[in-house]
Amino acid sequence: MLESFAATIEASRLGVFVQDSPWAYPVANLVHLLGLVLLVGGIGIVDLRLAGLFRSLPLVPLMRTLTPLAIGGFVLTALSGPLLFAADAATLSGSTTLGWKLALIAIAGVNAAAFRWVRRGDSGEATALERSFALASMTLWLTVAALGRMIAYT
Repeated sequence: MLESFAATIEASRLGVFVQDSPWAYPVANLVHLLGLVLLVGGIGIVDLRLAGLFRSLPLVPLMRTLTPLAIGGFVLTALSGPLLFAADAATLSGSTTLGWKLALIAIAGVNAAAFRWVRRGDSGEATALERSFALASMTLWLTVAALGRMIAYT
């Protein structure tokens, strides 16, 4: 069933467009990379600050500034990823590496939601639990990025 669905996506107008266009796939790839940089760069700095580094930077203004950039980066990757998938859906649907990447993205989302649930308001320094969420976030997003790069080699 998944193979049939993937073949349908690849043969769709979108899949054919991304495959045949000389610029669609490269642009989608660049947008995906830009999104990744904004996501990991933005939330990575916040996570490092939550973990105890860069204590001279005020935590709440840093979070208010960089979290929207990270969310914007996530949106860019979420919009460009399906384009990249559509170009080679039949092959990618069988990729264990892609499966792990998607699973870890879901876990990272749960981690972010749990962090937001625990950290209510503009409290001061991070608690031990919040630091653990930050360390998990860094680990998850860096692993997602690494898996994304490994898809081409597996």
